[in-house]
Amino acid sequence: MELFSFIFTYFILIFTIIICLSYLLLGLISAYQLLHYKRANSAVNYDILLSAPNAPSISILAPAYNESKTIVDNVNALLSIHYNNFEVIVINDGSTDDSLSKLIQEYELKSIDFAVNSIIPTKEIRAVYRSKNRAFRLLTVVDKYNGGKADSLNAGLNIAQHDLFVAIDVDSVIEPDALLKMAKPFMENSDEQVIATGGAIRIANSCHIENGHIVQVEVPKNLWARFQVVEYTRAFLMGRIAWSKLNGLLLISGALGLFDKQVAMACGGYNHNTVGEDMELVIRMRKYMYNKKIKHRVEYIPDPLCWTEVPDNLTMLHRQRNRWTRGLMDSLHIHRKMFFNPTYGSLGMLGYPFWFFFEWLAPIIEVLGLSYMVYLIIIGAVNWPFFLFLFLFVYLFAVAFSSYAILYEEYTFHKYRKVTDIIKLIAIAFIEPFSYHFINVYNAIRGNISFLLGNKTWGVQERKGFKSVPETKK
Repeated sequence: MELFSFIFTYFILIFTIIICLSYLLLGLISAYQLLHYKRANSAVNYDILLSAPNAPSISILAPAYNESKTIVDNVNALLSIHYNNFEVIVINDGSTDDSLSKLIQEYELKSIDFAVNSIIPTKEIRAVYRSKNRAFRLLTVVDKYNGGKADSLNAGLNIAQHDLFVAIDVDSVIEPDALLKMAKPFMENSDEQVIATGGAIRIANSCHIENGHIVQVEVPKNLWARFQVVEYTRAFLMGRIAWSKLNGLLLISGALGLFDKQVAMACGGYNHNTVGEDMELVIRMRKYMYNKKIKHRVEYIPDPLCWTEVPDNLTMLHRQRNRWTRGLMDSLHIHRKMFFNPTYGSLGMLGYPFWFFFEWLAPIIEVLGLSYMVYLIIIGAVNWPFFLFLFLFVYLFAVAFSSYAILYEEYTFHKYRKVTDIIKLIAIAFIEPFSYHFINVYNAIRGNISFLLGNKTWGVQERKGFKSVPETKK
């Protein structure tokens, strides 16, 4: 028993140190890359890209299911994007609310005859709509039977007319110049083919929206949403930019991603048998390129390009994180051949193992460690100096890393204008390890159990909608 205790205790210690060192290294790489990105792009005139002869055409695919509260604002934002050659395809996935009727009324839509090239099998399309008003000529609305997000995106792919496609959640608001910044890597000369780009995601809860645009950024008033501001800042600013540099990026957020349509369709489009369709597609596209022996990259754009509404109550948060865990497990299982496989380059040797050990396995090891700690307390065999050292080390590292991400984000992009906003977020960094972190661990364990039980459902996500700037009284 003493030997087991010794081995397990030092296993936890070594595992913890490796995690901390990995995140520290990623943070340093991210900081360097972010400064390089800012210097390299500070003088770029993105308007020139509008008339560039090699500027790719883009189809924006926006699946919508019961998005009545935000759908008009968000479609307005999509139609006002600053880009020269694009189309907007909204896919109504069998909504049971008045999402479709709102679109028909707002944009003067009428049903048209449209020959759908069903290369990728999807649920039946009931109708395709275009506007009678030339002002909305870029908009196409597809009404189909419910099949889930992946099925909706595949229906959009079958209809899309352009070289690249953007997959965006219709409940998200993207910056007007988002497509210009995301398309730029596709236009640069390189011996590596860019097959996808992803942008930074920020939290829109409590922000003020006007005509589908963020006009005033606020720290969420809701505590759960505020936790997620810190979480998203840490994940996107201190993680994904580093993995992009290492060419080991295997996830582009479903809220905003730009993809090479030809490669995506050659891979069969989105997998509708998983709830992690965004991650699974990126891995499958990269696997396809490796198997074809084509040098390629997946790029990450650190600019805050997309704002999304996040769950503001535990019920919705549980559902979302349960789904994320199941999607992660599914993607790792489907592509397990890549695990430490040099055939798949840095993705197989770095990216996949990182997500396997530190995203999937870490919560399980943490629960085992805590359970063993409780057992030691019960039998009175706790090594208190060791426990307090490990606890203090992990806590201080977590607070320092989160605070570093918050301050670095403000240094580079300065979206939160008030000093009090930064203080609020730093305060969250201090209490997160005692509260929100354990909720995420709990949801990860629940997600593992749900996956093993064969749960493939998405779960209903309720939206409260965005608020506009209040009018000033005259």
